[in-house]
Amino acid sequence: MIAVIDYGVGNLFSLSSSLAYLGLENKVTRSARELDEASHIILPGVGAFGDAMEKLASTGLVPELERQAENGKPLLGICLGMQLLFEKSEESPGVEGLGILKGEILRIPAAEGLKIPHMGWNNIRFPNKGRLFAGVPEDAYVYFVHSYYLKAQDEKIVTATTEYGTHIHASVESGNLFACQFHPEKSSHVGLQILKNFAK
Repeated sequence: MIAVIDYGVGNLFSLSSSLAYLGLENKVTRSARELDEASHIILPGVGAFGDAMEKLASTGLVPELERQAENGKPLLGICLGMQLLFEKSEESPGVEGLGILKGEILRIPAAEGLKIPHMGWNNIRFPNKGRLFAGVPEDAYVYFVHSYYLKAQDEKIVTATTEYGTHIHASVESGNLFACQFHPEKSSHVGLQILKNFAK
């Protein structure tokens, strides 16, 4: 069973529906026991970094999430969920992220003709092709909605990148920790393949 963490940030229906479409049993939850019982965990999220960290902390799930990550249970962060796995964000100065991975979240720099937030389809390239992208061709298009982007401390964990006014670390993999800035559940057949790979 895949546990999808519900901490009050974002519509989880499309993610849960995509998993169900693939025949993957999943449960939207805020129960530490169900995280422990799950085979995989997904941390989704849309919204602001500081608000999301506060809401995640209020569920009491942070110690359990950290424990499961430390024990090697497959964990996937999506969009804001990816950003929370890192140390800090320019969006919310002074707010600490989970710090499970090393790096920071920066604002996409303003440029003439560049719309922020970045909303829409962008192609991804694979500097270090990770397990999430098995069967996914280089330059495949995925769907993004974000104003801030990841700069990982260790480029060796970066498995996908994209360009949007700057060089963006679009996905990372470290052991059984996975994360992507884009939304697999909104990325058509490519996104379904990524979710299927995570479940494997």
